[in-house]
Amino acid sequence: MSDGLQPAAVLDALKRVVDPEFGKDLVALGMAKQVTVADGRVAFTLELPTPAHPLRQRLRDEAEAAVAALPGVSAVDLTVTANVKAVTKPEHGGTPLPTVKNIIAVGAGKGGVGKTTVSVNMALALSQMGAKVGILDGDVYGPNVPLMFGISTELGTDGEKILPAEKFGVQIVSMAFLAKDDQALIWRGPMLHSAIRQFFTEVAWKDLDYLIIDMPPGTGDVALSLSQTVKVAGAVVVTTPQVVSLADTRRAVKMYEKLTIPTLGLVENMSYYACPNCHIESDIFGHGGGELLAKEMDVTFLGRLPVYPPIRVGGDRGIPLVIGDPQSAAARGIFQLAERVAIRAAVAAHENAIKHKGKIPLIQVK
Repeated sequence: MSDGLQPAAVLDALKRVVDPEFGKDLVALGMAKQVTVADGRVAFTLELPTPAHPLRQRLRDEAEAAVAALPGVSAVDLTVTANVKAVTKPEHGGTPLPTVKNIIAVGAGKGGVGKTTVSVNMALALSQMGAKVGILDGDVYGPNVPLMFGISTELGTDGEKILPAEKFGVQIVSMAFLAKDDQALIWRGPMLHSAIRQFFTEVAWKDLDYLIIDMPPGTGDVALSLSQTVKVAGAVVVTTPQVVSLADTRRAVKMYEKLTIPTLGLVENMSYYACPNCHIESDIFGHGGGELLAKEMDVTFLGRLPVYPPIRVGGDRGIPLVIGDPQSAAARGIFQLAERVAIRAAVAAHENAIKHKGKIPLIQVK
């Protein structure tokens, strides 16, 4: 080592870099790893809690600048990685899945608010940002996820478990793969619970960071079965600005609260009409209702998504917006939504670990 520079000094410098999402510094969070110093060159790894961290570039720049400012540093070699942590098991409720780190339910108080569109595009956005993602079509009454992915197949097995289908890098399981398009799906409570349990325990999900569940609308049996079967990291609730949707959304948030599933946040879909030709925005369903409701219920407001014709076209053609038009403003909004959901899940996992296992860093130092 040259000029007396020690790894401890590097760590001290990194303690001045705070991740505002957690309110803690990089060292306390265990994000600073593998620090080496040789001839004035400092190398270290910044291990983020999710590859979809919304402040990844800011944290990288601040960490690099903090170390570069140390006396005796001639160069900084910074590697950025991500390590998504699994939610720990609570005192009550479902159990974690061994091959799934975070289960995120996407629900709505009523139908017709674009919940499946949000689920599919959010799953794809997380995958595009480097996460390992699966989607479970839990809307057993209207399983439309395969349609939006443009996939029709029969699920295979490995001799013991069902193998998910896969497209655009996302693993997919849906009741639509097991039923004809025109077949009426009539479910009773015990049948629903059995189907939900099988989707988790009898499917060979492959090392997922996030499993997105497209829930049925309303406050029915599927959410109860979900909470009793597995540990859910949190729920994303989709609404529109309309008064009737907001009233139902309030009930959905209360339902997840009763099931001890934390609400990661609320997203206002169809928030405004974005004209693809004139680029004028019109509040056809009202304005600001979702954000006001989020404040009223003390949940995170995740953002607004527009009524944008290419979203519908992409879903109908099996090429979702974040795949077919990733540079559009609407797609960028979905990527930002995915980032906010991922970091809220990471914060929830961190808080859960502290609550149930003591003060354990989100990223454990090896």
